Amino acid sequence: MRVNRRIALFGVVALAALAAGIGFAVWSRPAPDAGQLLALALPDAQGTRQPLQQWRGKVLVVNFWATWCGPCREEMPEFVRAQRDLGPAGLQVVGIAIDQADKVASFAKELDLNYPALVGSYEALDVAKPLGDALLGLPFTVILDRQGRIVHTQLGPMKPTQLRAIISKFL
Repeated sequence: MRVNRRIALFGVVALAALAAGIGFAVWSRPAPDAGQLLALALPDAQGTRQPLQQWRGKVLVVNFWATWCGPCREEMPEFVRAQRDLGPAGLQVVGIAIDQADKVASFAKELDLNYPALVGSYEALDVAKPLGDALLGLPFTVILDRQGRIVHTQLGPMKPTQLRAIISKFL
């Protein structure tokens, strides 16, 4: 009976140490740095290079997407509405398509995009990975405040109310 108690006590202590180690690793991780993202300059669908740095000072929503990505296509109308409604207050949505320029141009026209659709390649996802897209999945959204600090990242589609709630804190 005494041995079982020791084993149980050892198990509890080991689990507590493991939980503390995991907690420390998660909470002590530095916040992602937007420098590499803002340093990007990618072509739009017409081939003109657009540096993300040009939108510094605005609340910037950067959405990594693709024309073949169903959840991406579903969330994009809300980005269009947000840009229309909140652009005058300082919002700038930018899409980075992991796709081909002709497909991006066609889809942008079909959806009547009112924000820049830049064309990246799979290498553009290398920028998303250290920002929190460890799975290199789409859609992936990064929101920066007016000072260029990352205030939100999300893998997977954003709900309209969630997007508006986050943006409204920084406009």
